[in-house]
Amino acid sequence: MSHTFGKIVASAGQISLIYGEAMLKGVSAQQFARLAVGRDGTPVQSNHPAWAYGHLALYSSRCMDMLGQPQGVAARPAGWDDLFKNGTECRDDPAGTIYPAMEAISSHYLNGYKALLAALPGVADDVFSKPNPAEGRMKELLPTVGGMVTFLLTGHPMSHLGQVSAWRRFMGLGSAM
Repeated sequence: MSHTFGKIVASAGQISLIYGEAMLKGVSAQQFARLAVGRDGTPVQSNHPAWAYGHLALYSSRCMDMLGQPQGVAARPAGWDDLFKNGTECRDDPAGTIYPAMEAISSHYLNGYKALLAALPGVADDVFSKPNPAEGRMKELLPTVGGMVTFLLTGHPMSHLGQVSAWRRFMGLGSAM
């Protein structure tokens, strides 16, 4: 039984993880869940790091499930789906009462993806050929587990981390790379 595909996906996913770690550089806990402010002083309605990293943190457990792996440290904390699932509003949190702390969110994201990347090389290639268990458009676009997992480790994080990169510029933090 071959275990090649998981190694390939893990190597590509590693780049997203490196980028995700870099985007946290210089971000303070007080800024983490704040909307950026434009030149005119009004909030910029885009995703701040708390929402972006919390949202991404949901998907390592889903990937583990699709791959037949135990969730372990990737398991979603209670209440996170309501805060971070697709379609939820990213809200400004100046008092730090809406979202979990920066350390909780960022460590869950990083630890979940590290666990997923570590599990991938041991997954048999035939698992990646199974039908994607998602429904609707995602199943149509990505009909296999391999396609879905690859997207969730590469394209999906990079799109949200790009939002964090733009947020960094609005917040005066500059490039993290």
